[in-house]
Amino acid sequence: MTDLSRRNFLRTSALLGATALTACTVTTTGSTTTVTLNTAKVKAYGQAGINAIATILSITVIASAMGAPAVALIETAGTALAASLTAFSSATNGTLTITYDDTNWKTKVDTILVDLNGVATALRSGLTAAQSTVTNPIINTAITAFNALLTVLDAFMGVLGINLSSVTDTQEATALKTLGAA
Repeated sequence: MTDLSRRNFLRTSALLGATALTACTVTTTGSTTTVTLNTAKVKAYGQAGINAIATILSITVIASAMGAPAVALIETAGTALAASLTAFSSATNGTLTITYDDTNWKTKVDTILVDLNGVATALRSGLTAAQSTVTNPIINTAITAFNALLTVLDAFMGVLGINLSSVTDTQEATALKTLGAA
């Protein structure tokens, strides 16, 4: 059985020489820290989640092995992510950067992050169920997409300062390219 992890994805994927979009700048004035986000990068993160769902559910044998309840949960998470991404895209109106410590923008960005995490959680559950019945070459395609999503999620949380991401720009670019969101 293949390991469902970002680490496994990073070990097994060929790291391409792609360059990542600059995600943000961080400035601190007194006790206020401002994160200025590149909206194109945030959109790419959200699109990666939507593409991960499309990739994994397009493999009929995997979607069948997950079962209808898991697929419905995944689709619901995808619908929520698509809605938050659409609202974000409409609100940014083509603006290249936003300031993350503004409450309105923070809420919009956090919603994308929460929904992207919901997609990852739903996919993990479905793939765990599918691993017991789907053969390795087929499940590995889905696991590669899932692990790319975990890499994107880790990079996103790192950009927002939620965790200390160990994802390099090259790894992030590879994950986004794997999911067709680069």
